[in-house]
Amino acid sequence: MTYRAPINDMLLALNHGAGLDAAVKAGHYGDFDGDIASAVLEEAGRFASDVLAPLNRTGDEHGIKLEGSNVITAPGWPDAYKRWTAAGWNAVSGPEDFGGQGLPLAINAACTEIWSASNISFGLCPLLTLSAIEALEAHGSEELKRIYLEKLVSGEWPGTMQLTEPQAGSDVGALRSRAERAGDGTYRIKGTKIFITYGDHDMSENIVHFVLARLPDAPAGTKGISLFLIPKFMVNADGSLGARNDIYVSGIEHKLGMHAAPTCTMTMGDHGGAIGYLIGEENRGMQCMFTMMNQARLAVGLQGVGIADRAYQQALAFAQERRQGRAVGKPGSESDPIIVHPDVKRMLMQMRAMTAASRTICYATAVALDISMRAKDAKVRAAAAARAALLTPIAKAFSTDLGNEATSIGVQIHGGMGFIEETGAAQHYRDARITQIYEGTNGIQSIDLVTRKLAANGGDSVWALLDELKDIVKQVETSNDPAFGTTGAKLRDALAALDRASRWLLERVASAPNEALAGATPYLRLFGATLGGCMLANEALAARGIADTDPQRYVTLARFFAENITVQAPALEKTVTDGADAMKGADAVLLG
Repeated sequence: MTYRAPINDMLLALNHGAGLDAAVKAGHYGDFDGDIASAVLEEAGRFASDVLAPLNRTGDEHGIKLEGSNVITAPGWPDAYKRWTAAGWNAVSGPEDFGGQGLPLAINAACTEIWSASNISFGLCPLLTLSAIEALEAHGSEELKRIYLEKLVSGEWPGTMQLTEPQAGSDVGALRSRAERAGDGTYRIKGTKIFITYGDHDMSENIVHFVLARLPDAPAGTKGISLFLIPKFMVNADGSLGARNDIYVSGIEHKLGMHAAPTCTMTMGDHGGAIGYLIGEENRGMQCMFTMMNQARLAVGLQGVGIADRAYQQALAFAQERRQGRAVGKPGSESDPIIVHPDVKRMLMQMRAMTAASRTICYATAVALDISMRAKDAKVRAAAAARAALLTPIAKAFSTDLGNEATSIGVQIHGGMGFIEETGAAQHYRDARITQIYEGTNGIQSIDLVTRKLAANGGDSVWALLDELKDIVKQVETSNDPAFGTTGAKLRDALAALDRASRWLLERVASAPNEALAGATPYLRLFGATLGGCMLANEALAARGIADTDPQRYVTLARFFAENITVQAPALEKTVTDGADAMKGADAVLLG
């Protein structure tokens, strides 16, 4: 089956759950017309359904090929990419001075979900280009911007992000790629990078690589890393392409999923060294790279949302068609569609609710990032930046955790047919798995949340968010809508558990860091389950005032999430606070 973007659900999440409508009314978006979101998403959905979704299966089956030093993508891939850039999709949130449309990041976030749902391997390419645009715009010289930024914004020249080496994965400071000053303002870079997404392909005539390397006199560790822009082909003074640069693909990975997205080993230095241009200052490359990584982490969270929704749509269609057994109490011998069975309905509701909650968390992160850059008031910008920093690890990890769970449930709903490749359910499961790993593993996101984001400003960002969520719970409880069931009580219990766990961890981050780290992953899950539950309840409340909307379907969804997922919060709190004691004997078990 193909994919259809759930526009109404996305707009409710964007405008009300994530707060875009309120931010527009508050003046944080200048003269931006919020009504444009619907038109953009409708058109993006059409392009995804007509062009990208049909290539998803083709890409998975065909994969990519390495011919000499060139990567050949699946049939239809180069043409689809040209159509995608020609339609302006790469430039949605790009700077207007360099050919971009200047639309909010929140709008592009919704589009990113659509690209990921329709064809996650395809959507991975522009995901990294957008991060490259942000890094170059923030840290690049005016000359580099003049040469490369317009091409990156349009997507004519996509970008890559090259950090990982065989001995330096999450520990970026261990990288060994070397950079030497050439005396003419350029650098010569030598080394090998692995796991480079879209490191080479035939979808564009040039590729702009952003590469971390170390100068000879650089300090050890991350303090001695610099960031360089290395084009695949050099650019002549008139803008035409010149000689091939000394950066080549030397191998491709054979992966569990994402078969159509090239994952390359890149080699520099076989012919004297790749010519590179410094981004930012020497030995300050990590600062520049984090500009790319934070954007990318949100986008990976949106991949989790997209693949979960794609798996849900397919599982729903299958459950309406597949006939097995009969509904309870129904006479006769004719089989019913499996959707009549309560456990199948439960699984579908779980997929739908997890997708909706993670969607709103990601959109809220994008809105916070927008306000941090667009608001006129400096205090508003600072508060939004803190909110975005707090939400980013949750958006990345919680959404991709749920994306993996949703695709697994999708296979389960298909039964034995889900284990067979021909149905396509297995592809979603395989494709989703990497999202918990790249752009910082979800364990690292949990550590970041506990040691940096929770501890920032003494926890002020967390308490401010919890106060907002408490207001939502009050509105649920005073709505007197019996359809909410025990939603209010479950959310209130969860907020109390999150508050206690946050204070417990905050006390131990400095005094007993191992105790805090032992509870980091369940804490992020606790945070996401509570936040997602409150946000869905807020959307359900908002839906009651929107014309042509059935609010009860959103109330039902919010109730399901609260009573099936958020309800786990008190147990997760105990896992956080008791985690360190439970781990004391782990070495004897694991190493004995």
